[in-house]
Amino acid sequence: MWAVMALAAVFLCLGGLFIVSPSAGAAIFGIPAPSGVPAGYLRAIGFRDVALALYLAGLACFSTRRAVCLVLMASVFIPFCDVILVWMSDSATFWQIALHGVSGAGLVLIAALISLSAKRA
Repeated sequence: MWAVMALAAVFLCLGGLFIVSPSAGAAIFGIPAPSGVPAGYLRAIGFRDVALALYLAGLACFSTRRAVCLVLMASVFIPFCDVILVWMSDSATFWQIALHGVSGAGLVLIAALISLSAKRA
């Protein structure tokens, strides 16, 4: 479950970045922070990422592997939609789109590894 905890740490850091510096978070996300929009909207992304980190860490520590896999696979919806949003923005670079694709692939890979290790145990 160390991989899940590492993933939780990544989402915790990304969420923290959006909360502390919304414009920096938006630059990494791939859609520039719009002018005239309150930073609260961008901070909402950070709170979502922090919540995901807490779900993952809590499940990794106190639940079954099956529950962790279920949350990881359901969470693939987030980077899938992020890829579409960033792609449609026409302002993102390849690495910003790829970042979300790799995030989704990482969720699937970690879920698969946990599932396989649970079957062996």
